[in-house]
Amino acid sequence: MRIVIVLIVLIAATVAAQAPARPGGTLRGRVEVRRLMNMPERRPGVTDLGTAPPRDLVDMRRAIVYLESAPRGAFEDRELLRVRLDQRRETFVPHVLAIMVGQVVDFPNSDPIFHNVFSLSKTKRFDLGRYPQGQSKQVRFDRPGVVRVFCDIHSHMSAFIVVFSHPYFATTDSEGRYRIDNIPAGTYSVASWYEGENRETRSVTVPEGGTVESDFVVQ
Repeated sequence: MRIVIVLIVLIAATVAAQAPARPGGTLRGRVEVRRLMNMPERRPGVTDLGTAPPRDLVDMRRAIVYLESAPRGAFEDRELLRVRLDQRRETFVPHVLAIMVGQVVDFPNSDPIFHNVFSLSKTKRFDLGRYPQGQSKQVRFDRPGVVRVFCDIHSHMSAFIVVFSHPYFATTDSEGRYRIDNIPAGTYSVASWYEGENRETRSVTVPEGGTVESDFVVQ
């Protein structure tokens, strides 16, 4: 009797393994940012000789859309690529970076001056110290949450790193559009994030193999 039960279990497991995976759905849309945050003004330094160096224009319309609840399969092992948060013309580029738990972020210094990247955020506290152009330091982010990044030398420099425990998130492009693929069919709580806080949350049903659109507005 035990042998029969074991055979049934093995056959069921084999059939389940050979069954084709159900196609995931897509969530896409647009985040319209109507109220822009202002970047801190740069304080002239002693080496500026009355003229401040040019700064990169920061795209303040970037937002993040993500699933608040992780669907099945969200925690499967997957390759995590390293990403960059550059320091260029006394600006962090990009201003908003969305990553997964376990990812490593490189902080290269592309300026002909020293920078000192640090964060006092509860999600991840670090201080990389001063380092010159051409050097890069890195940090691994091991828990979800929002990390505010600054430069200890240049008070006008700041950025956000938002760390997720699953891959179902997307940063908007220059037109405010986003797209999250391969979401298992189901109903989820979806949130839009902008400049440090959630702006709107709603329930969205993602069809199997289909596409659903959901737009957000940041007032």
